[in-house]
Amino acid sequence: MMVKTLPPTSQSIEGELQVTEVVSDNGTQTLVVRSPSLIKNADSEAILYNPVDVAAHYQKRPLQVLQRITTVLRPTLAFVLGLWWDSKRGIVVKNDRRRAVQLRELLTKLGPAYIKIGQALSTRPDLVPPVFLEELTKLQDQLPPFPNEIAYQFIQEELGAPPEEIYTELSPQPIAAASLGQVYKGKLKTGEEVAVKVQRPDLRERITIDLYILRRIAGWVQKNVKRVRSDLVGILDELGDRIFEEMDYIHEGENAERFFQLYGHMKDVYVPKIYWEYTNRRVLTMEWINGTKLTQTEEIKAQGIDARYLIEVGVQCSLRQLLEHGFFHADPHPGNLLATTDGKLAYLDFGMMSEIKPPQRYGLIEAIVHVVNRDFEGLAQDYVNLEFLSPDTDLTPIIPAFARVFADAQGASVAELNIKSITDELSALMYEYPFRVPPYYALIIRSLVTLEGIAIYIDPNFKVLSEAYPYVSKRLLTDPAPQLRTSLRDLLFKEGKFRWNRLENLLRNARNNEDYDFNLVLNQGIDFLSSERGSFIRDRLVDEFVNSANALSKNVLHNFTYLLRERVGLTAINETPAATVEQEQTLEHIKRILQILQETRGFDPLEMAPRLVQLLVNPGVQQLGQQIGLRLVQKSLARLIRELLAAEDIEQMRKVS
Repeated sequence: MMVKTLPPTSQSIEGELQVTEVVSDNGTQTLVVRSPSLIKNADSEAILYNPVDVAAHYQKRPLQVLQRITTVLRPTLAFVLGLWWDSKRGIVVKNDRRRAVQLRELLTKLGPAYIKIGQALSTRPDLVPPVFLEELTKLQDQLPPFPNEIAYQFIQEELGAPPEEIYTELSPQPIAAASLGQVYKGKLKTGEEVAVKVQRPDLRERITIDLYILRRIAGWVQKNVKRVRSDLVGILDELGDRIFEEMDYIHEGENAERFFQLYGHMKDVYVPKIYWEYTNRRVLTMEWINGTKLTQTEEIKAQGIDARYLIEVGVQCSLRQLLEHGFFHADPHPGNLLATTDGKLAYLDFGMMSEIKPPQRYGLIEAIVHVVNRDFEGLAQDYVNLEFLSPDTDLTPIIPAFARVFADAQGASVAELNIKSITDELSALMYEYPFRVPPYYALIIRSLVTLEGIAIYIDPNFKVLSEAYPYVSKRLLTDPAPQLRTSLRDLLFKEGKFRWNRLENLLRNARNNEDYDFNLVLNQGIDFLSSERGSFIRDRLVDEFVNSANALSKNVLHNFTYLLRERVGLTAINETPAATVEQEQTLEHIKRILQILQETRGFDPLEMAPRLVQLLVNPGVQQLGQQIGLRLVQKSLARLIRELLAAEDIEQMRKVS
């Protein structure tokens, strides 16, 4: 096969049309047309998605747009009519492999934008029948490849030399073909095994026209369908931004390196290396990873690897992506998550990434706390802060609606809920009330729901929220951010009363997080409690400590006077009343908390002595100690005065009698 570039065929304000003629050995000719208004050469700066420029481009080409609409509608309607006819004949469609193959072939034929829809569905075993799931999974890396000759030409154009001068080995055929490109296995002259990803020809033009059509439809729906309040156009623009970034392999390489810097240190997380000297806009060379897809459970098990553990690793990594650093993988489908031969979780394909700003990250954690706390008024306010609701929205009817959404969790742990079920319920609620879904939310939900889909495939009983709560607990106990300190206060106090069981649960969950540091919690806790910001919690904790000490002293005196009455027989000795039931419960909570602390990683009795010395000279600890001592003296004096007054009253009554 021969590949050559023809001279420009026309001029326009958008630039020249580049036409590539591909002549096969049997004489067949194929013309590949690319518009520089949408595609720049490798030496130029990265191209960003600009819906205004895209609209201006296609408004001058109505016939091209109409042709694309017809191309999409004709096979889609034929497929839908086929399903309808099958149902009329009594055929069980969900078990019909023939229809499943047809759906996969239809999405493949319609192009990259529709392939990505199929990829998202392929991760939802709870939504898609097994026969269809098996076929849609092939969309991740088993798509029809494009000719090697075009791929080799792109390598030469992008890297400045033919493939044989760059790689000592290159697989004769692609080992995987995905929606945006195909991958070859190669070897560098220095001996490293690499994956060489080459972009599909005419990719940007094909995706852009679909985005243009879908954006026009979204704009019409948003304008004319009053029930739709979400920013559909904004969501599509966000998707367009991400897809255009995904088509720039230099940007993908930068994403991979940033991902490694932020999350590569995590236990059993692996991020492949990028070889920059062999990478450009349409060609990416990265470290080859020997691994198995997470959904290939039997193969993973045969290697002695625990797939469920790797999903737990993925959940912990996703939590840090979404709630800690804000830079997250927006396309974690099974083809992008591999179990390596040494039992690590390898992330691939860093083209589709997104970011969450700090206020949104803290807002998500606060929302989790409010759900756990059954504070639906606070949850409604969270949705205002997260820009789902305008500040002037009447929250009165929305608060009980939230209570209904989480009604199934009443009396049960929120961690047992399914993310998909929650998002479905919230979607119905957002349809009923004046919510506007911000564009960033769609990619977050896609990332979480996709990860949960993989987890459910591996273990139907896997609960992502249950795995997430230890991390959230750790953040609440260790993060000094004012927003989270407020959330911690709201979680631990209700109507001014301290809830020991919440602290107990937080400590128990947090100790299960691998990053939990006992000494860090201790130091930060003391610093916070001794600061002005911690005055509310400090004052309440001092009260609780004094009450507990009072209860303990009551029990000691009660037991002592009881023994005197029993053994000595001195009836004159009045039996001291024991602690109340509430005080007893507080003492039990404190005992369990001490037990949890003793069992927490980082707690070492041998190191506690020097730690105690350091704590005793800490000004914050001394201030707390002074407060507690003063309150104990006040309590003791108050009790002594009460007892003296009571004794005086008894004496006067005796004299009167």
